[in-house]
Amino acid sequence: MASRINIRIDEKLKADAEKVVALEGMKSLTEYIVKLIRQDSERLLELHSKIVLEDNVFDRFMKACEDAEKPNAALLEAAKFTDQSRFR
Repeated sequence: MASRINIRIDEKLKADAEKVVALEGMKSLTEYIVKLIRQDSERLLELHSKIVLEDNVFDRFMKACEDAEKPNAALLEAAKFTDQSRFR
């Protein structure tokens, strides 16, 4: 199912985008905009789905996990909430 997005852009930006559409052999400005949204949303979702740590921070995190005692009630409740909320 398709949804509609209404946007307003300045005339020069639209003209430039229409030139790109023609140069790239695309069918429409909509096709170009959808392509851009798809590429950028995939990139940003990937970027925000990872945490990058320096080696020493990761090593300290892993040591803390290994040395951790049995999870307390608050941690178990947080894990349950995360599972129910489908965080990934």
